Amino acid sequence: MRSVFIGLLLLAGTTQAADIAAGKAKAAVCAACHGGNGISIIPDYPNLAGQKVKYLESSIKAYRDGERKNPIMSPMAAGLSDADVANIAAYFASLPAGG
Repeated sequence: MRSVFIGLLLLAGTTQAADIAAGKAKAAVCAACHGGNGISIIPDYPNLAGQKVKYLESSIKAYRDGERKNPIMSPMAAGLSDADVANIAAYFASLPAGG
């Protein structure tokens, strides 16, 4: 019984690594507002480069799931899977914060 419990704990702790290249490809549409290097070209839009993965994931999921509403971001995030979100977040987090 104990080995089953330990096995379940180990299985629960495994996560698939995000794919930065897939995130970059999926994030190509983000460049229109957030810049090709993750530095916004529009003063009112946030820079995404160098942000923390958890922050980016929770923000994108909030738009996708309707917890945050924005006429631009909500439709952009609507079709993203959890894997897409993880990949996009990993991509932007991997970019240097200064561009």
